[in-house]
Amino acid sequence: MEPTARSIARTYSDRVYPDPWEKVEDYQRVQAYAAEHPNAGRVAIGNALELPPSRVRGWLNDGKPDPVRGVNTASANGWLDPEPDSDMAGALVELLAHVLAGGSIDEWFVPAISIGRRIDRKQIEATFAAVGVDVQTRHADSESRSTELYPATDASILGRCLVAMGAPKGVKTALDAVPAVVWGSPDPIQQRFVEIYVAHRGLHFQTKATTRIQEQRPVSYLKDLHDLIARCVDGNVSVSDGGLTISADAARELGLS
Repeated sequence: MEPTARSIARTYSDRVYPDPWEKVEDYQRVQAYAAEHPNAGRVAIGNALELPPSRVRGWLNDGKPDPVRGVNTASANGWLDPEPDSDMAGALVELLAHVLAGGSIDEWFVPAISIGRRIDRKQIEATFAAVGVDVQTRHADSESRSTELYPATDASILGRCLVAMGAPKGVKTALDAVPAVVWGSPDPIQQRFVEIYVAHRGLHFQTKATTRIQEQRPVSYLKDLHDLIARCVDGNVSVSDGGLTISADAARELGLS
């Protein structure tokens, strides 16, 4: 699933609307009616659209529901419905790979990516820059936590887009499949997703060129990940309980050293 207006709206919660997308639609109906009937007040518009006048009043006075603001921001940044083979679609899938393999999305929908042995600061900065945001740093001076980079602007909206693409908010261990947006991407974008994922997760061995990915995730996820990696390399990739083993040849194909 790509980030769509509907999928982004549904990352919000609302006390009145069980489906926040309906709130976006009602807001749009109010704006359209008001544009066609410029002399109509909140009561007349509310009666015509079967909405409480108190709700209409807020929307007529430059008030926007949070889901509308989120959708508008995503659209302004080019994150909404990108063409599958566009640079933005590729950048979002790359960012998704970083988050799934070496990052997280917190309870406020802010995505963060950890610097690792094979993934340095410049790589992460470049990925965020490709979707149009600068970064901030946290835990740089911590001895117990890895250094993380996160968006300096529109962080929660970008995180909601990633959730709409299939990234989990909070704990990642329940994820049971590689997100469908990855499978629906062109081959070069799938290849880049795999390269980033394995660079984050692949264990480094001093005495051999093979690598191992350890994952505390459902078997279905491991099988899906195996199939995706195997699709992108000629070398052998095997799956077993708790992880995947990537042969030396396959690791070299993915640029690991």
